[in-house]
Amino acid sequence: MSVATAPAPSVPRFRPWRFVRRNPTLVAGAVILIVMALLAVFAPLIAGDPIRMQPAQRLRPPSAVNWLGTDSLGRDVFARTVYGARVSLMVGLTVAFLSVGIGLMIGLLAGFFRTADTIVMRFMDGLMAIPAILLAIALVSLTRASVTTVIVAIMIPEIPRVVRLVRSVVLSVREAPYVEAAVAGGAPTWKILLRHIMPSTFPPLIVQATYICASAILIEASLSFLGAGTPPDIPTWGNMVASSRLFLSRAPWTIFAPGLALALVVLAVNLVGDGLRDRLDPRLARRM
Repeated sequence: MSVATAPAPSVPRFRPWRFVRRNPTLVAGAVILIVMALLAVFAPLIAGDPIRMQPAQRLRPPSAVNWLGTDSLGRDVFARTVYGARVSLMVGLTVAFLSVGIGLMIGLLAGFFRTADTIVMRFMDGLMAIPAILLAIALVSLTRASVTTVIVAIMIPEIPRVVRLVRSVVLSVREAPYVEAAVAGGAPTWKILLRHIMPSTFPPLIVQATYICASAILIEASLSFLGAGTPPDIPTWGNMVASSRLFLSRAPWTIFAPGLALALVVLAVNLVGDGLRDRLDPRLARRM
């Protein structure tokens, strides 16, 4: 007598077009970021020397030789724009990674230990009372201008925002039954924080990291435009806009390329953040 076997469960197939249709903002932002990242990685292969000056070729319009024209010193605008993506993406990603990592640790401690909560949060409130751009300018002015200094100056104002976000999540999760069961079972504090509480902070932190990345890119460009950021010899979008503003009416291409690249990258990061928020928020995901 043959025994009937249950049919094997069907595994849902990944359909790219359905994913694109349901997540248009996430896909659009990711495509723009991937293109910019590829341009930054392969900049030595697709662009020329970004710091080579040719005074005889200054302020030349776009041509077959110089795709986006030249600036006031005869430097290739396309090469400087592509190499500028390296600095902007590095600053944005580094600031997002460091601020989220440091803010996560501080927020876990502040939300779980009541004695440390008051002291830590009052200090964070003091940092948040200072505008981020002013604090960054002050820190850069006290030290030598470099990419590392810019990263540290932008990272410090972003940490309090991450701490407040993590603390709010910890305060709501700390009273959950599974956390109270772990405490009653005698689990070590570090194990409770890392295994039971910290995973709940990942969805909002991922979304917050994208907004921090976009904000860091804008602040870096603002600092470079004001002359308080990276040195002028380093090709960045802020430096390019600052050096080209005097030639806007005569050579608009010198400011159009870095401005458009900056707008596209910030828009792409925000689109990725909005798409991740829609995917990671249970209420929005249920509606979709």
